[in-house]
Amino acid sequence: MAVDDELDQPHRWYSTNLVGVPAPVLASTAFNADPPRLAIAGAREAQPGLFALLDRSRDLNEARDMFVHYLAIAFGLRKPEPHELAAMGVAEQRRWRSSWRKLLQGWGMDANGPAGAVLKGWVESRFGLVPGYHKAPLARFPSPAWVAYLEEKTASRHTNNNIHQQLDLLYEFCQWALRRFPLPGRVMPARHLRLWRGSTRCEEQLIAGRLQDRRCTVRLNNLVSFSLSYEDAACFGDWVFEVQVPACKVLVFPGLLPGHVLQGEQEVLALGGDYEVVARYA
Repeated sequence: MAVDDELDQPHRWYSTNLVGVPAPVLASTAFNADPPRLAIAGAREAQPGLFALLDRSRDLNEARDMFVHYLAIAFGLRKPEPHELAAMGVAEQRRWRSSWRKLLQGWGMDANGPAGAVLKGWVESRFGLVPGYHKAPLARFPSPAWVAYLEEKTASRHTNNNIHQQLDLLYEFCQWALRRFPLPGRVMPARHLRLWRGSTRCEEQLIAGRLQDRRCTVRLNNLVSFSLSYEDAACFGDWVFEVQVPACKVLVFPGLLPGHVLQGEQEVLALGGDYEVVARYA
């Protein structure tokens, strides 16, 4: 393949990652059909106390409270008490501390905003999957779209406070929870989750087969949102894809975290790549 052709095909790019599976394999339909467990190198080893606590939890509610409390202490996410604020300087009082919660809330508001860029950049760093879209198709490099994405994913406002390490622990906590507690109506242990995704950009995503034949293969961005039901997914596009998503690709599922985190109550956040899907016109 010519160099110019490679510059126009980000899905062929790859980088080293921290999960021990080459990015082209991780993005493939073959991986999705027979997925192994994944672990981010060093994430659990860096915070052994967290997972020692989690292993003593009796249910998911207790586990998620432990997770939130632990990260609040480890990364200074707790809101200071009045007497603590009084002892801080003005600059420290106004300091923006990036947190996993703020990023997820930002994604829920706009997956193509600054928070979305940081999350896609984290996937790129940890799993080697290059995004294909952020505000616009990320095609030829360099381009204005690529420059805008690179600026947003590295902006200090959202990337301070060891934000990648926070996201590493979020992923590992999610994987721990999926192996320990069943989702409502799901059988354990589940290697796949049956999910749905609404889409209006289907022709751009299609890489094999035809939508009209129902079974086809699509290429999704490196991080995407899915829904737990067809009805919820149908609100987000003209076509709905039914997808078997490997559990090891899931970052967040409903009920994993306390409080209002994502906009959609039935939203699952998972790694993208190439997926064989069943397409239905909504």
